[in-house]
Amino acid sequence: MTTVEVKVLDTRIREWGLPAYQTEGAAAVDLFACLDAPLEIAAGSPAVLVPAGIALFMDTDKIAALVLPRSGAGHKKGLVLGNLVGLIDSDYTGGIMMSLWNRNPEGAAITIQPGERVAQLMFVPVLRPELRIVDEHSGVTVRGAGGFGSTG
Repeated sequence: MTTVEVKVLDTRIREWGLPAYQTEGAAAVDLFACLDAPLEIAAGSPAVLVPAGIALFMDTDKIAALVLPRSGAGHKKGLVLGNLVGLIDSDYTGGIMMSLWNRNPEGAAITIQPGERVAQLMFVPVLRPELRIVDEHSGVTVRGAGGFGSTG
């Protein structure tokens, strides 16, 4: 089993909940908004960086972490990640930041409370194949270069 070290940068994480899988089938752990006061994000305004209060040490280049939006927050409130998905490389050991964005084009602002679960962190395997530059591919597929909408 792979172990990832989690460094607590904001002591309130110990009160709100250390990173943990909430169910046996959970694929990710929740990330908390480490804010000192409620944060209001106006509809359509630029994304705001919010600290998650933790840093990671993965000690292997075979995994990376993805910061993903929480599905309920995006669907119900319009709160998503400004960069859609955040990638935490195995050699990054600084604090995790979440880019939060109110995707609603107009309407009410979204208020983020200190300690609110606003994103999730999922660990994934990393493959780093050797890249070989060629003039033509060595094989063909049925689909070929058919792109958007090519399969019906």
